Amino acid sequence: MEPPRPIVKKPRLLKYGGAEPGTRFGKGFSLGELEEAGIDAVQAKALGIPVDRRRKSVWKHNVEALREFLTRIGMGKG
Repeated sequence: MEPPRPIVKKPRLLKYGGAEPGTRFGKGFSLGELEEAGIDAVQAKALGIPVDRRRKSVWKHNVEALREFLTRIGMGKG
């Protein structure tokens, strides 16, 4: 089963007028997102979930994707 991929904001570039550029796939889930989903970085790596320790943001859609994945593999609550 394929682990989810995190969705992050693209950087805002002022030379293009500072317009909101949208989203893209990120390198990994932040530690805050993992914590809200109920796992730590060591467990995530063991499950094949990418972790990006540099990211600080916590996005609700990423947390929901993690919870859904954990439920599908039998580790989640509910």
